[in-house]
Amino acid sequence: MTGDVMRVTLTRRMKELAARRRAAIVDALDAQGVAAAIEGEAVRASAPGLKARWMADLSLREAGRSRT
Repeated sequence: MTGDVMRVTLTRRMKELAARRRAAIVDALDAQGVAAAIEGEAVRASAPGLKARWMADLSLREAGRSRT
């Protein structure tokens, strides 16, 4: 496999993996009663009291932050 073909193949696989992960996140949120939708590369979630729960739980707020 040439470098270009390998790069294209790996890029395609990573995009497929990311799409499956986003779908799994939407399914998990749905199972918890939280409406969610995939918008581009983001998963948007909405539910009554979701922001209040997020603000009250430090571990949720810190989950996406890097520790450099």
